[in-house]
Amino acid sequence: MTAKTPRTAPPIDPGERARLLAGEHHDPHALLGAHPVKGGVVLRTLRPWARSVTAVLPKGRTVELRHEGDGLFSALVPLLRKVPAYEFRVRYDDGPELAVQDPYRHLPSLGELDLHLIGEGRHEELWTALGSRVMTHGGVSGTRFAVWAPNARGVRVTGDFVHWDGTGLPMRSLGSTGVWELFVPGIGEGAVYKYDITRPDGSHTVRADPMARRTECPPNTASIVTASHYEWGDQEWMARRGARPPHEAPISVYELHLPSWRPGLTYRQLAEELPAYVRELGFTHVEFMPVTEHPFGGSWGYQVTGFYAPTARLGTPDDFRYLVDALHRAGIGVLMDWVPAHFPKDDWALAEFDGRPLYEHADPRRSHHPDWGTLEFDYGRKEVRNFLVANAVYWCQEFHVDGLRVDAVASMLYLDYSREYGEWLPNEYGGRENLDAVAFLQEMNATVYRRCPGIVTFAEESTAWDGVTRATDLVGPGGFGGLGFGMKWNMGWMHDSLQYMEKEPVHRKYHHHEMTFSMVYAYSENYILPISHDEVVHGKRALVSKMPGDWWQRRANHRAYLGFMWAHPGKQLLFMGQEFAQGSEWSADHGPEWWLLDPEYGAEADHRGVRDLVRDLNQVYTATPSLWERDTAPEGFEWVVGDAADDNVLAFLRYDAFGSPLLAVCNFSPVVRHDYRIGVPDAFAAWGEVLNTDASRYGGSDVVGTDPVKTESVPWHGRAASVRMTLPPLATVWLRPA
Repeated sequence: MTAKTPRTAPPIDPGERARLLAGEHHDPHALLGAHPVKGGVVLRTLRPWARSVTAVLPKGRTVELRHEGDGLFSALVPLLRKVPAYEFRVRYDDGPELAVQDPYRHLPSLGELDLHLIGEGRHEELWTALGSRVMTHGGVSGTRFAVWAPNARGVRVTGDFVHWDGTGLPMRSLGSTGVWELFVPGIGEGAVYKYDITRPDGSHTVRADPMARRTECPPNTASIVTASHYEWGDQEWMARRGARPPHEAPISVYELHLPSWRPGLTYRQLAEELPAYVRELGFTHVEFMPVTEHPFGGSWGYQVTGFYAPTARLGTPDDFRYLVDALHRAGIGVLMDWVPAHFPKDDWALAEFDGRPLYEHADPRRSHHPDWGTLEFDYGRKEVRNFLVANAVYWCQEFHVDGLRVDAVASMLYLDYSREYGEWLPNEYGGRENLDAVAFLQEMNATVYRRCPGIVTFAEESTAWDGVTRATDLVGPGGFGGLGFGMKWNMGWMHDSLQYMEKEPVHRKYHHHEMTFSMVYAYSENYILPISHDEVVHGKRALVSKMPGDWWQRRANHRAYLGFMWAHPGKQLLFMGQEFAQGSEWSADHGPEWWLLDPEYGAEADHRGVRDLVRDLNQVYTATPSLWERDTAPEGFEWVVGDAADDNVLAFLRYDAFGSPLLAVCNFSPVVRHDYRIGVPDAFAAWGEVLNTDASRYGGSDVVGTDPVKTESVPWHGRAASVRMTLPPLATVWLRPA
C-alpha cells in the first residue's frame, strides 16, 4: 500500500526534546516508540542523518513519518485503539531503504529479580545481567546493553553499527539501581561498541563496557558483543577435582606468562604445546599471570581494564576456553592471577566512569595507589564489591578455572600501605586495617567456594596478617574472622631461603637460621612456596644466577635448592625458565631462552639436566604422600639435623597419614662429607635413595648411593638408631625405607 501522508503528532515538550538530543534523558522510551494519544497512536523515532522514515504496520499498511528536525521523525496514526506491531524502513542519502526494528517498542529486558539483586549488591551472576548479551526479546533478535552508571545524566550506546554516533540510541534508567538499559534489535555477535555517558556537569565521556566479555585487541579499546558456543570436554576433570582437599593434595605449580611462554602463539596454538610440556615435567597445575584484558603489555596484565574479558592478544574467549579444556583433559589444573587490588586511570575505562568516583573511593587518600600510579577499588560500596565477587565466580564458572591467586592482598588490607603519616585515614576504630577490604575478601572466598566446588584460592600476602587461610566464621586473636583463602604464598620462606642461598658456602653458617626459621610458623597458615616471576626480574637475577660460585656450583646450588624446596612442607610454585636454569632474567618480550635446550648449543646437559631433575622431583613428589598429605599438620614433619650450621647440613623427615617417612638431607657446602651420621627411626632396617640432585644425569658429580644404607643401633640426633651416609657436594638427597 502507498504510504499515507502523516498527520502531525503532538510536539514534544521543548525541555524534554533538548534533554533527549543532548543524551541527558533518563527515559527516552517515554518519548520514542509508539504511544496511544487522543485520536490514535503516535510513532516517533530518532534517526540522525536519515532522509526518510516509513512505518510498516500490519496488513501492509504504511505511514510516512514527518521530519521534525534534528533527526526526529513522527506521525500520528489515527483509528488505532492499541499500539500495533510495526517496523521502520529508513533511507539514508540515496541508498536503499533499510528495514529496521524499533528499540523503543520493547519493555525492559532486565527482570525485577535481577534489578533487586543488583540493588542489594548480591547478584552472583552479574555478567548475565549487565554488559552486552545477545538475546531474543519480544520475538525479535538483538542485543541487550546494560551498564551501571548512577551518576550519569544520560547514557547512549555507540558503536560501529551506528558509525560511532550514539545520538539515536539513548538508554533508559531503571529506577534507583543506577542501571541503564537498552535492547537494540538486529545487533549480534561481533558488534563493536562503547557507552557515551553524559557526566553530571553535562560533558560527555565515551567508555568501554566494564562488563565486556570480549574486547578489541589493544591498542584498540572498544568492547565486542559476544556469546559462547564452546562445548566442554573436561567433564571427568570437573567431576573429580574436589575429591581431595587442596591442602592434603599434591600441588606443584608451573607459573607462566602466556604471551611470552612461546611468543606469537595464540590460545589454541598454546593448547597444542603447553599441556604436553607441563605434563612431561609432572607439574599438577599451571598458573597464568593475568589473562584479563589490559591496555599496557608491559604491566604483564596486572593493570586490568577488562575484568570480564580474556585478553584479545591471543584470541577469543572461546579460544581461551579451548586452552583450559586442553589442560584439563591432560590432567592439569588451571590457576590464574586475579587483580582486585587496583585498576589503571585510563580515561576510557573505569576511572571516574560516570563523571564521579564510582569504582574507586571518593577520598584520594583511599583511592590512589602510591606504588603503581593506579586507583584502588572502593570495597565498601556494595555494587563495587558485587562487581568483583561476581568476577571471581565468573572465571571459575564460565571458564572452568580451578583457582585464583589474588595479587597484592597486603595492599588491600592496610590503609597505610606505602603511605606516610598524614597520607591515610584510619578506620572507624582508629586502626590501620581496611575493614571494607577484609569484608570483601571474606565474601569473595565464601561465595566462590560455595558456588564452585573443588576450586582453591591463593593469597599473595606479604605480611603477618593473622588468619589468611582461616575460615571466615572463625575469629582469631586480632578480632577478625579468617579471610577464607585456601592457601597463602610463603613470602617469608622465599625471602629467607634465597638470602641464604645467595651467600658463599663459607658464610652460610652465619645464616643457617634463615633455612630453619620457616618451621617456626609453618603451620600458622596453609602455605605454598613461591619462586615466582617477581623473583627473576628487575635486577633480582634468574634463580641460577643468584647462586654463588662458578657455573658448575651455581647449577649445583640451584638443583640442591629445588630438592630442598620440594621436600619442605608446603606446595611448590616455579616460574617458567627456572625449570631449566635459564641464566638471564625473564623478558616479557622474548620469553624463556628455549635455545639453551637445543643440542646444537653444546651445553644442553647443563640445562636439560636441571629440567630432568624438575621432572623427577615432580614424579617422586606426586607419588609420595609423605611429601604433601600432611603439609599443614605438625605431625607430618620432624627435624633430624637442624643445627649443623658449621657443616651447612639440614636433614628432616616427612610423614604421610600412615606414618610412612621420607628423609631429606641437604648439604649446602661444596665438599663431599663421608660417613656423615644421621639419626633415623629405628623401625626400618635400611634406607635407599629415591632422588639425588648430584646425579650425573642432572649435571652433577654423581656422588650417589647405589646401595641402601643400613640402619645401625647407634643413637644419634636424639634417636635410637642412625645411618652413615656420604653427602654429595651442594646437593639434596631423598631417602625412603628400603
